[in-house]
Amino acid sequence: MSIDWQYEISFRVNGETVVCGCDEAGRGPLAGPVVAAAVILPDGLVIEGLDDSKKLSEKKRELLYDKIRESCIDCAVAHASVYEIEKYNILNASMLAMNRAVNKLHVRPELVLADGNVVRGFNVRAVPVIKGDALCNSIAAASVLAKVARDRHMDKLEELYSGYGLGKHKGYGTKAHRQALLELGASPLHRMSFLTKILGDGK
Repeated sequence: MSIDWQYEISFRVNGETVVCGCDEAGRGPLAGPVVAAAVILPDGLVIEGLDDSKKLSEKKRELLYDKIRESCIDCAVAHASVYEIEKYNILNASMLAMNRAVNKLHVRPELVLADGNVVRGFNVRAVPVIKGDALCNSIAAASVLAKVARDRHMDKLEELYSGYGLGKHKGYGTKAHRQALLELGASPLHRMSFLTKILGDGK
């Protein structure tokens, strides 16, 4: 299977024409927010090289980021904070970020296609699409925007919380990141509920 417009077309009912793709980045990291993007593309637009952001190099994602923003009808990025991840859990925080991204759009979508198997809280019809970032153009575009936006945010946070290597691993649980946690302890950026196997309870 490859990315095309068939999923966008197949999910439309009752004359829906404005379709928004939505995806998030940052469910798995030990630190930092979860970031979501919402994208409305012109019908039939083909962006060369577009794919699930996880399959693309950083350089390719950066190039696609600019192409998507230049060619889309509308797009928006939003996040849920570490505090919200801890308070609501990562799934609910991801849904919160996705809803915020969709609500920031200037063009109101009639249908939201969201990557994953759960949709909650949207004020328009929303459909979950499993592995949608590898199947749907608009979801793939959202995955790229979310990933690039989050990576850039983590680069900036490295300046405030040096020593963890946030600019390199973006908060994911690499060996270097785990070692830094053992040496430095957790920062306010870290998701404490994700760290119990590394630092134990209450550390």
